Amino acid sequence: MSSSSEQSTNSGAVESTKQQIRALVNEIAQLSKSDLGPEQYYAEFLQRIVSALAAVGGAVWTVGDDGQLQLAYQIKISETLLDPESDDGPRHFRLIADVARSAEPKLVPPQSGLTDENAAGNPTNYLLVLAPLRSDDQIEGVLEIFQRPDVQPASQRGYLQFVLQMCDFAGDWLKSHKLRQFTDRQSLWAQADRYSRLVHDSLDVREVAYAIANEGRQLIGCDRVSVAIKRGGKCRVEAISGQDTMDNRSNVVAMLGRLATRVVAVEDPLWYSGSTEDLPPQVEESLEEYVEESHSKSIVILPLRRPVKEDKGGELDDDSIADRDSAKGEIIGALIVEQIETELPRTTLGPRIDLVFEHGSRSLSNCLDYNNLFLMPVWRAIGKATWVLRARTLPKTIAISLAVVAAALVLAFMPKSFDMEGDGVLQPMVKSDVFVDVDGIVTNVLVEHDQSVKKGDVLVKLRNTDLEVRIVDVDGKLRAVRQQLLSVRRNLIDSKGTLTPVEQVRLSGEALELNERKLSLERQYTLLMDQKKHLQVVSPIDGQVVTWQPKETLMHRPVSKGQVLLTVADPNSDWELEVFMKENRIGHVAEARDTIKQDLEVTYILATDPDSYRTGKIRLIDPSTYLHDEHGHSVRIKVDLDEDIPKNLRRPGAEVTADIHCGSRSLGYVWFHEAWEWFRREVWF
Repeated sequence: MSSSSEQSTNSGAVESTKQQIRALVNEIAQLSKSDLGPEQYYAEFLQRIVSALAAVGGAVWTVGDDGQLQLAYQIKISETLLDPESDDGPRHFRLIADVARSAEPKLVPPQSGLTDENAAGNPTNYLLVLAPLRSDDQIEGVLEIFQRPDVQPASQRGYLQFVLQMCDFAGDWLKSHKLRQFTDRQSLWAQADRYSRLVHDSLDVREVAYAIANEGRQLIGCDRVSVAIKRGGKCRVEAISGQDTMDNRSNVVAMLGRLATRVVAVEDPLWYSGSTEDLPPQVEESLEEYVEESHSKSIVILPLRRPVKEDKGGELDDDSIADRDSAKGEIIGALIVEQIETELPRTTLGPRIDLVFEHGSRSLSNCLDYNNLFLMPVWRAIGKATWVLRARTLPKTIAISLAVVAAALVLAFMPKSFDMEGDGVLQPMVKSDVFVDVDGIVTNVLVEHDQSVKKGDVLVKLRNTDLEVRIVDVDGKLRAVRQQLLSVRRNLIDSKGTLTPVEQVRLSGEALELNERKLSLERQYTLLMDQKKHLQVVSPIDGQVVTWQPKETLMHRPVSKGQVLLTVADPNSDWELEVFMKENRIGHVAEARDTIKQDLEVTYILATDPDSYRTGKIRLIDPSTYLHDEHGHSVRIKVDLDEDIPKNLRRPGAEVTADIHCGSRSLGYVWFHEAWEWFRREVWF
């Protein structure tokens, strides 16, 4: 019974182990079909093989571009095997190299090899299982497994067979990885070709800067590339990738310009990835300020220099183009590369930035040299205009030139009336706004629009609860003080013979104090009653209410002291125009009043009668400018009317468009004076 149960248990354990190995093999097969990078793949690959073989450790060796073996990943490999100065390290390394050269798998027993110190061998106490990694019949590396030596030869051959099978899976991954590398390299070269063509395609500084920024970002694979141009002692950001336009006054752009200026002043490249150690204080300050605003994880700022031709016999050093200290040409700007979301390592960024830097510096240098030529805009314009002098186009050129000259003469010498236009309103000269004297809530509006009123008529009734409470309070206090005063005086009279002198003095003083309080409360009561009278808002003049729908506008509204409730106007009085002239035009009006006459003529049309032109004369100009809700900064001008307006058109507040006649000027000045004034104010000044 016990023997059979032990056999059953052993067979179950063996079957479980086989299932685990099969699962690991399946995992390796799936892993080899993935697009993992070399570091991650070799780690996952070796861990599963060591687990499947229950091995002590292992290593993956790869053949580099220079043909030398490099350790890609290892598990529990002794440090002495990696030390080239030790006795064991060179022997072990030569053993791996022999497998790579011969492309033959090996089972190497522990402590085996020739006695010659330059011979390959296994200096460890483990059985070494070695197999080459192949891809398209090319040796790409060696897989090494450290296994316990106390196993049967059949088991050792099984280990080697298993490792060879796993190397086949690794070969599949190597093929796909090389194919992806080739595809990525082809894509990168296509982007590099497009970038180089675009940055050398123009001689316009801004176009080239935007090409460097936008195409450079695609080529590098970062989040943002910016180009700054050095003008004088400062760098100005000329282009930012992904932005067609930018505001140089914004915080981020201004901070980036200051940072580039300080890096350029130091004349050394800046590679920032989180640490500001060993940076000059001025650069560190600007860098921290910009990073806090932009949230960039990595920033590279390279001063762009004019290319310096190398001597034919000179040798280039091994540093990158951007970091070479031998290129000491004049600094013309800066290339700024930022990573915000991406996290590419410097080994990946460096070569791509070199390509962007090299072509960008040469292209910008050419653009600046071209545009800095003396009178280049003039020469360029002349060069583009030479076609007009050719024989076939010469008659057209002459005709167009004559037409242009004739038009210029007409604009310069043909006189035209110089009028300043302003918007305004029609108002009766006798009108008054109805103000509120106390705070309150409108409880009743007693008038309608266009209703005739007399001076002193009640227009609006208000209610002020606080005022009523104060009146009741003061009235109660006044009644109490009067009662107290009457009682004290009665005591003085009734007890005149029985009171001591001290008591008489006390009562007399109390009577005086109560009398003062009574007088103060009476004054308060009188003032409060005066305020209560103001709760009835009355008309200040005879006339008509010109406010539209006063009941709908004012009922149950809280109002405050000084607020305008209504407007009352006398329609039977004379009428006038109130014109709001923009402040940039009032100077022409003032000049015309000084040189022509004070009462300048005005032509206007009413919104209520747009087909008729009427005239008037300036009576008064407000000496100050004020901000109007509708017309902006403007100056009020009062205009007297030359003729009466029919009653059916006289509506207070009717809109008016008025032209103030300021003499005559040339046609060109009348048409384009505002453009000329804008140019003088915004560009010339």
